[in-house]
Amino acid sequence: MKLHKKHILPSIVTIFIVTMLFSCQDNYSEIQKLSYSKRFPVGEAENMFLVYTDSGKVKSTLRSPYSKDFSNQKFPFMEFPNGIVLEFFDENNNKSVVTSDYAILYSDTRLVDLQGNVVLNTHDGNVLEAPQLFWDQDREWIFTEGEFKMSNEYGVLLQGSNGIDFSRDLSVINGKEIYDSTIPIDEKDR
Repeated sequence: MKLHKKHILPSIVTIFIVTMLFSCQDNYSEIQKLSYSKRFPVGEAENMFLVYTDSGKVKSTLRSPYSKDFSNQKFPFMEFPNGIVLEFFDENNNKSVVTSDYAILYSDTRLVDLQGNVVLNTHDGNVLEAPQLFWDQDREWIFTEGEFKMSNEYGVLLQGSNGIDFSRDLSVINGKEIYDSTIPIDEKDR
């Protein structure tokens, strides 16, 4: 009987240790979940107004009712969950305006992703509408891979479903799969 008690106590201790190890593993996975770094902004701003200048001349302005600064991320960005209004000024100080319901500005690539009811009104009366537009600030190039509609005072000029890209002043336009196109002719051109 004594020999049997000698084996029972170590068996109980072994079972207890194994049980603790398995329960610790579950706790460890919970701790890992808690320590997982979530995406928190380094700053937030209300009624934001930014001015971008080059050589003392205003090139663009950005207004937003609310923004979040995620410059603490590996790929830093600013998020504008309540939309933005961007104003661009050319060499002659002509103003074009872009509005959207949501936007992200990627700091490293200087790419702006505009989403939701995106409307670009150029200084000369052209209007471009799309669900999403991208603006490459360094190349001054605007593009979309989805639907778009471009119009002016005469009506719809271009409409497509598979993207378009163009220079900021719309002097160069590359359309993909345009399914509707109208070219207005002035009476004096006939």
